[in-house]
Amino acid sequence: MDIGGIIFLAVVAALVFALVAAYNKLVSLRQRSEEAWSDIDVQLKRRTDLVPNLVETVRGYAAHEKTTLEQVIRARGAAVAAQTPEARAQAENALTGALRQLFALAETYPQLRANESFQQLQASLAEIEGTIQDSRRYYNAVVRDFNTTIDSVPTNFIASFFRFARRAYFELDRPEDRQVPRVSFGS
Repeated sequence: MDIGGIIFLAVVAALVFALVAAYNKLVSLRQRSEEAWSDIDVQLKRRTDLVPNLVETVRGYAAHEKTTLEQVIRARGAAVAAQTPEARAQAENALTGALRQLFALAETYPQLRANESFQQLQASLAEIEGTIQDSRRYYNAVVRDFNTTIDSVPTNFIASFFRFARRAYFELDRPEDRQVPRVSFGS
């Protein structure tokens, strides 16, 4: 084989290697984004599992506040039923708003704020909210990397050929949802 044939084979081998490396990078980022979404899903489930206990604790002190309690229960049901990241983000935003109303309602009941179970639920919710925020941040970073790789040359050709689709960020829809829910009732 002459030098031209060797150079041609080296170029072909380098191209194949580059294509395989780009494909593997896309697969790796897709897997990381799925793992990151799973982490968010676990934390959101922890939060939705906490909501019935919170509602029952408040119900004992503020039974006549039926509308607020029902709104929290409906929002929790929608959050549990949501399947896609986009639907889940919307449902979780609604649940955050409903929980914010529930905590605002609880402020009018000093005996509820002093209840040990309620305080423990608040502490658990605050911890979960922090973990959710961290998980969202990580998920969005992975999705950013994934989407950037899909849009970048030459991986955009590979992504298109193998039908890698951009992923949606886990974002807040309303500006008021960008505020952290108030879960502390200290003086």
